Amino acid sequence: MASRAGPRAAGTDGSDYEHRERVAQHYQMSVALKSEIKKLNIAHAALWLLVAAQVVVSQLNLVSHKLVATPYQWEYIYLLSIVPTVFSFMALPKNNTSYLVISMISAGLLSLGPIFYGGMEMFPMAQQLYRHGKAYRFIFGFSAVSVMYLVMVIALQVHGWQIYYSKKLLDAWVTNTQEKKKK
Repeated sequence: MASRAGPRAAGTDGSDYEHRERVAQHYQMSVALKSEIKKLNIAHAALWLLVAAQVVVSQLNLVSHKLVATPYQWEYIYLLSIVPTVFSFMALPKNNTSYLVISMISAGLLSLGPIFYGGMEMFPMAQQLYRHGKAYRFIFGFSAVSVMYLVMVIALQVHGWQIYYSKKLLDAWVTNTQEKKKK
């Protein structure tokens, strides 16, 4: 080994450092996936705020029900979907696998579950709108069914990608942990 003041070790030309400068694949993947999950968490928080705003405005009678429709039942349950996002944010800084697993499971139950229920709940109103062109609930002049189905499609994508990336991140973390245990 070379010292600061001494010559380089015999038998080396100084190019043997390259293998030490590479970052392991699972670390690179972890950083990239954490970034994507944070973006999805922020997107989910924005969707959640929209639904929460509709519920609060409706419950407190801040505006006329003709302007903002009363929420569907699934929207109240969907308000619990902030729990997976909180656990996800808590899991990321210290690579906490337990919180990430809780986030994934609760995202399926508290996020995707209400959305699927909402799709079934609103289906008769969507059929009526499609077949007869009649809507009885409105959000700022647009059919509430149309607006909420649009929100549901976006939310399905956000939650689906969030669960997918969380699973990939969990795999990267577990791979890293297993490699450390082998050594």
